[in-house]
Amino acid sequence: MSLGFHIKLQILWAIFDVQKIYYPLLAAVCVPVNVVTIAILSRGKCGLSKCVTHYLVAMAAADLLVVIIDLILRQVPIVYRDQFFFLLHVKMCNIHAILLYAATDCSVWFTVTFTFDRFVAICCQKLKLKYCTEQTATVVLGTVTVLSCLRNIFWYFLYTSEYWLSNSPWFCRVKIGVSRSLVWTIVELMHYILTPFIPFILILLFNALMVRQILVSNRARSRLRGRSSGESPSDPEMENRRKSMIVLFVISGNFILLWVVFMVCSVLRRLDYLGYSVSPPTFLSEISFMLQLLSCCTNTFIYAVTQKKFREDLMNVVTCPFTMMLKLIR
Repeated sequence: MSLGFHIKLQILWAIFDVQKIYYPLLAAVCVPVNVVTIAILSRGKCGLSKCVTHYLVAMAAADLLVVIIDLILRQVPIVYRDQFFFLLHVKMCNIHAILLYAATDCSVWFTVTFTFDRFVAICCQKLKLKYCTEQTATVVLGTVTVLSCLRNIFWYFLYTSEYWLSNSPWFCRVKIGVSRSLVWTIVELMHYILTPFIPFILILLFNALMVRQILVSNRARSRLRGRSSGESPSDPEMENRRKSMIVLFVISGNFILLWVVFMVCSVLRRLDYLGYSVSPPTFLSEISFMLQLLSCCTNTFIYAVTQKKFREDLMNVVTCPFTMMLKLIR
C-alpha cells in the first residue's frame, strides 16, 4: 500500500466521521431556515417586488425539498447505514431518484430563471414591463417544475427499485448491463450537462451582461446628474440597483462555488467508469456532496446579510417565542 493511498484513506475515514455530525446538523438547520425564509418572503414585507418574491420563495421551497429528499432521506441513512439497513428491503428507490433529481433540477433552474428575470429587468427595458411580472414568474416556475419532473422519469427505467446505500450519484442499484451501455452514458452525461453545467454558463453570461449594462448606465447617469447639479450627490436609484445586484451576484456566486466540485467529480467518475483513468479521489467526491447540500440553506443567510427588512423580520421571528414567554411570566 503506497503512502499516497494511505493518506487518502485516512482523509476519507476522517470525512466519514465528520459526515455523521455534519449531515444531521445541516438537516436540523436547513429545514427551519428554509421554512422561516418561505414564511417571511411570503408576507411580502421585505421591500421586494412580487415578481422577485415569487422566485425567492420558489428557490427556498425547492431547497427545502432537496433537504428532505436528498439530505434526510438519502445522505443521513447512508452515513448511518447500520441503523438504516432495513432500507435495502424497501422497494422504491427508483421513485425516490425521480423525486430527488426533479427537486434538484428545480433548485438549480429556479436560480437560473431568477437570474434571467433580473437580466431582463436591467438590460431589456422594453421587455421588462411584460416579462418581469408576478404572472410571468408563476408560469415560468410552473413550467420549470413540470419539465424537471418529466425529464427525470427515465431514471425509473435505468435504476432498479432497490437501494444501494452507497454515497455516489447512483444511490440505487442499476439494472444489469445498463450502466456500461451507450444509452446510459448519453443519458447520464446529458443529465450533468443540463444540471448544472448549462446553468453555470447561463448564470455567468447573464451576470456578465448585467455588469456591463450597469457600468454603462451608471457612468451615463453620473455624468447627467453631475452636469445638472454641479456636484455628485447620492443617487437613490443607483443605490437600490447596487443593493439588488449584490444580492443576485452573491446568490449566483454561492451557487457556482458550492456546485462546481460536485459537477467536476460526477463527470470524471462517469468517464472513469467508461475506461478513462481520470477518477477523482473518493474523499473529494464526499466533499462535493457536502458542499452541494450546504447550498440549500445559505441563501437565507445571504438575505439576512444584504436585506435590512428581511433581517428585521427574521429577528422578530427568532425573538417572538421569548417575547411571548416573558409576557406569560409577567
